Amino acid sequence: MSTGPANQRDEQLLEPMLKKLPMLPDGKGGRRKKPKAVQADRGYGFLHTIKMVVGMMITSLLALRGSPHGSGLGKTRYVVERTLAWLGNYRRLKLCYERTPEHFQAFHELAAW
Repeated sequence: MSTGPANQRDEQLLEPMLKKLPMLPDGKGGRRKKPKAVQADRGYGFLHTIKMVVGMMITSLLALRGSPHGSGLGKTRYVVERTLAWLGNYRRLKLCYERTPEHFQAFHELAAW
């Protein structure tokens, strides 16, 4: 979706990312714009972020910061970790060699395609 600077907090890009999502099939022949649920690590678990996600009529699976572990995130996290490791097999994606975020994003999109 977009690449932000390294010194930007994780949850600050969540709302713009959710608003930029493309239309997705709903499984009934129609299309929907928003996901059914949002799942992320505790870096996103601020109360204002959870309220924003719920306000967008999306189920929040975000754990509050500082809450004990055991939320079940690890059950589906493997899929994400495996995908990121797969993308890391491309030399240009291991480190950011690009000068602009648009070029860096384009290489990720090409690798995922």
